[in-house]
Amino acid sequence: MEWIDVSLKVALRDAEQAEDIISSFSEYGIYIEDYSALEKETLEIAHIDLIEEELLKKDRENVIVHIYLPAGENISESLSAIEERLKSAGISFSVNTDCIKQEDWANNWKKYFHQLNIGEKMLICPNWEKADNPENRAVLYLEPGMAFGTGTHATTCLCMEVMEKYVNSQSTVLDIGCGSGILALSAALLGAKSALGVDIDEKAVKTARENARRNGFGEPDIKFIEGDLTKKVNGKYNLVLANIVADVIVLLCDSVSRFMSDDALFIVSGIIKESEDQVKNAFSKNNFEVIQRKEKAGWLSFVLKQKAH
Repeated sequence: MEWIDVSLKVALRDAEQAEDIISSFSEYGIYIEDYSALEKETLEIAHIDLIEEELLKKDRENVIVHIYLPAGENISESLSAIEERLKSAGISFSVNTDCIKQEDWANNWKKYFHQLNIGEKMLICPNWEKADNPENRAVLYLEPGMAFGTGTHATTCLCMEVMEKYVNSQSTVLDIGCGSGILALSAALLGAKSALGVDIDEKAVKTARENARRNGFGEPDIKFIEGDLTKKVNGKYNLVLANIVADVIVLLCDSVSRFMSDDALFIVSGIIKESEDQVKNAFSKNNFEVIQRKEKAGWLSFVLKQKAH
């Protein structure tokens, strides 16, 4: 099997959190280059003069996390997911790969992205294919580019499978960290009254708007905006979606209720099983009741509702 070595450089202060995020995307583990304690560790076994000069020149302020991904899988999807999660966690990073040139990623993944049935109602189809739809599902034509969200990743699939049970003609949807726009657009296709997506990534918002146009949606029924949630979004919504990392969901729990109407649902995904207790504590602290929990490939989603005061 051919493997692709993707390396992500992060500041030492962010290393532990970044390693947790990145490792959740690979069942084969990660490899970490961390030279921050080189002298101390070497002194435990030898004199400092025995360290090779080349090692002494290594970067001590940053850590490089390597993740090995099978070449036959959708590398763009996995990489976009990792980048989105790191950005959502406020972690600065740089990316390198020794197998695929970065400028080629946006095209190379296309041969691995084909139409996909999700849940009982949705079909995701690449924009360059014609949907084969004998079940008469709602079809979303998508070209995610480098933005997160094709439906192939377990977190997105989980969120869509759960969401379809709650969307109706009266749904006003807020999609936090919208990426390619897949969740907001799926809600619209399922009959939502309106949908608003917000993302801090300018490229993601541009992609989401393009996907909206290719599926025949436009303002005011569906809208995508760039920026911070608390600074850019107003109003109340009865269905709030967040397919983001656990740490960001914990933070959202403190403020998201201001965007929720009475009896609104808050659907969250992107949570690894190891973070379940962390997010559940945040739910409880902020008066959220779990009304549904779903698991897929080691990832979790929750449907939440605020308890009556």
